[in-house]
Amino acid sequence: MSTIGVTVSPLGRILTAPGVYVPQSDSFLLAEAIRREGIGPGTRVLDMCTGSGALAVYAARLGARVTAVDSTRRAVLTTRANALLARRRITVRRGDLLSAVTGHSFDLVVCNPPYVPAPRPGVPQFGAARAWDAGLRGRAVVDRLCAAVPDVLRPDGVLLMVHSGLCDAEATLDALERSGLRATIADRTSIPFGPVLRERLDWLRRTGLVGPHDSHEELVVVRAEKR
Repeated sequence: MSTIGVTVSPLGRILTAPGVYVPQSDSFLLAEAIRREGIGPGTRVLDMCTGSGALAVYAARLGARVTAVDSTRRAVLTTRANALLARRRITVRRGDLLSAVTGHSFDLVVCNPPYVPAPRPGVPQFGAARAWDAGLRGRAVVDRLCAAVPDVLRPDGVLLMVHSGLCDAEATLDALERSGLRATIADRTSIPFGPVLRERLDWLRRTGLVGPHDSHEELVVVRAEKR
């Protein structure tokens, strides 16, 4: 990896690499939800779409036994580097969502998936946009996760997932309920549109995903518990 940088944030000092998601507002909101779960020694945590591994390291600092998964080699290497930097033991695997942890189960699954609506179907196969673009409605990854996550949750296990209000929080709640989980919105916050949304603002307005005068994006943390 080249041009490795360092980000200092509420999650601590994190190494970052080109093409790997840098922790920001959604990461910090999800970290606060993780803290409220009261995890500690013996808690088995899965961090899906781990990116830099910042949330995996955060959960490990709270004492959890953490597995982190991402689909890209660069994210996996960055997460391993951040685990070493933090002196935390984290199992890091490369794979497509839950396929990397078949046969395992967890008390807590956390996920900051790609969720930004994009003017093209599906998810990119290459480039930095893999970290955020998620199809025309931003649900290409979210819907897959909602359907599959019960298979890796232990009884009374919890999913915490953050995404934009642009990709329809109510649809996420409905999908999780259909999968047999009890789902609620645990947190909401509003932030100004970032560079990606500003760049495609005309398209978002044409499709009705944002209003003509909207300038802020709502972020939500969805909490779902296995009955």
